[in-house]
Amino acid sequence: MTRQWALRQSTFFILAAIAGTAWGQDESYTLGDVVVSAPRLDASLLNTTAVDGQKLDSLRYTTSDTASLLRDVPGLSLFGAGGVSSLPTVHGLADDRLRVQVDGMDLIAACPNHMNSPLSYIDPTSVASAKVFAGITPVSAGGDSIGGTIQVESAPPVFAPAGAGSQVSGEAGVFFRSNGNVRGGNVSATLAKEDFSLTYAGSTVEADDYKAADNFKAAGASSGRGWLEGDVVGSSAYKSQNQSLGMAFRRDNQLFEMKVGVQNIPYEGYPTQRMDMTGNDSTQINLAYTGQYQWGILKARVYDEKTEHKMDFGNDKQYWYPSYATCAAYNFVPGMGTCAAGMPMDTKGHNTGAKLSADIDLSRRDALKVGGEYQRYRLSDWWSPSGMNMWPNTFWNINNGQRDRVALFAEWNARWSQKWHSQLGVRNETVSMDTGNVQGYSASYSTDANAFNSQNHSITDHNWDLTALARYIPAATQTYEFGLAQKTRSPNLYERYTWSTGGMAMVMNNFAGDGNGYVGNLNLSPETAYTLSATADWHDAGKERWGMKVTPYWTYVDGYIDAQRIAGSNTATTGFVQLRYANQSARLYGIDVSGHLPLADATGYGSFTATGNLGYVRGKNMTTGDNLYNIMPLNARFAVVQRLNSWTNSVELQLVAGKKDVSQTRNELQTGGYGLVNLRSSYAWKHMRLDVGVENLFDKFYNAPLGGAYVGQGKTMSILGVPWGVAVPGPGRSFYTALSGKF
Repeated sequence: MTRQWALRQSTFFILAAIAGTAWGQDESYTLGDVVVSAPRLDASLLNTTAVDGQKLDSLRYTTSDTASLLRDVPGLSLFGAGGVSSLPTVHGLADDRLRVQVDGMDLIAACPNHMNSPLSYIDPTSVASAKVFAGITPVSAGGDSIGGTIQVESAPPVFAPAGAGSQVSGEAGVFFRSNGNVRGGNVSATLAKEDFSLTYAGSTVEADDYKAADNFKAAGASSGRGWLEGDVVGSSAYKSQNQSLGMAFRRDNQLFEMKVGVQNIPYEGYPTQRMDMTGNDSTQINLAYTGQYQWGILKARVYDEKTEHKMDFGNDKQYWYPSYATCAAYNFVPGMGTCAAGMPMDTKGHNTGAKLSADIDLSRRDALKVGGEYQRYRLSDWWSPSGMNMWPNTFWNINNGQRDRVALFAEWNARWSQKWHSQLGVRNETVSMDTGNVQGYSASYSTDANAFNSQNHSITDHNWDLTALARYIPAATQTYEFGLAQKTRSPNLYERYTWSTGGMAMVMNNFAGDGNGYVGNLNLSPETAYTLSATADWHDAGKERWGMKVTPYWTYVDGYIDAQRIAGSNTATTGFVQLRYANQSARLYGIDVSGHLPLADATGYGSFTATGNLGYVRGKNMTTGDNLYNIMPLNARFAVVQRLNSWTNSVELQLVAGKKDVSQTRNELQTGGYGLVNLRSSYAWKHMRLDVGVENLFDKFYNAPLGGAYVGQGKTMSILGVPWGVAVPGPGRSFYTALSGKF
């Protein structure tokens, strides 16, 4: 895999250099405008935030984590995880409670720790557009989620202008970030004709452990690297490689696309998990069709994605013994000894999906969107024996897990007048789940395994989503939106089907990042969320110079899948505990505020614009009275952006209050408030761009509120051997620079 990557990357760098003299005017293809008798409702009716190209350009080389490109979206925060795999949360609802789509594919984390999160399958340098539906999501974009939808797209196909013949275009970039010694690059090349387009894209990134701004733990040993200083965040190194090949054809008003993607992550450390990712290989095939007709637009998509995922102890997590050779010195006999060379864990996921939708213009007032979706998902999760009483059997965490979805939806858009618009939607989903029988490493697991195997595993849920939204435009400078929704999500395979109450097995089933152990629950019901939301939007008549949005929201979740303690952890107020997923009820409410304002125009120093957003969310378990886990405290971001000719400079301020409302059930850690300052600068030539900047300018130490509990080094599988009460800190000061070019 490594040699193939290097060969392909070198080939396309050479192609780019040769073709640099032949660059021409290229054309990003979109279908022609649909002639309708009344304007369609635009996306801003739907509490939607689109991340524009300028914002993506300013951030894509500051991070290797695609989810962090959305950091400025009001109401969105990030759960800490690996360096390319953080989990977005919207209004306090995260992970599988969100629908995340990459190039139209509904990707699924095939890992008991959700290490391979959906957005980790696309590199930041490949993202061309991103859209976030916060809270109330139209039924055409929602489904099997209660918190919102995130849609990330790579660049659309490029075609040559009529009569221009064949053209070659492309892009390449390199970057470096000082904290963690992060280095990487990307390259893409396109051969375009008037009706055909062929594009290759590749990226690679590699990083060492990053450092906090100060010591947050005692210095200590790690098995692979020797000694870790007190400011080094163990298990935060990573390496990732992504490649894709896309083809597109167009004829008249029809577009056909095919993209094949390959990902290889040789390793990615997780400071919040007992294990690390030691391999993630994924292949994706994505076919799409868009056709424009007199009656509207028809879209179809079919995709297939396969993942092979591996976990084990990384360099900073200590084995009991580092090799079988060492074990031999202790007269280790497989099946009888008590030492291990790691703890291998394997997962295979196979995700196949199909979608069909039609936008139909019914009249001058009405438009209808109808469609259907199908998703077939298979997952097997097994752990091979490797000593330490893990003999003689393979541990089957999930044996041929099955989760299939069939959905139908209809969405009616109406334009009642110039001032009033509305949307009504209904969606029905049937979610069918099943799994095979399981077994543990040895007879000591038989009680749990037999209890699980004796029960019926086949479960079918019939879920309904309903949405009603309206927009009122009393004047050119005012827009008001309000709506309500019912959204439903079925449990994932790990929430329903993990079965062992053994401490070691439980801590391996944890996508919360809190260091605790979790076990599934066959009796779980779907979550049903009822949301009320409103938005007041004030702006200039052209919606360009200034604007301010205020969005309050309220959500009640019936059947919220939270956690309850099992025997032996009922009264502990400190330390790691053992938990079982359980249906309870929850309430979340909050407010998002965002805006932008010109400070000065046409001065000798260019133009100055101020931007900002503020978010607050409060989450409470109404069954137990406890606080919900990992809720972002009050936070705000402000920036002043200066533009002068080809220069763009900005200073950013991030403010976060202390997190005091924590989950007592999970012994969640509190964190203090902090403020960070970032500087960014870029200079753009006709075909080149230089980016430089500093993150955390004043090297401020802070604990990330959603960063989780630190278990990044030492004997992580021995719960007593891992110090409780240490939160994962954010990175200290980091300088970055990037050079990119287009031809």
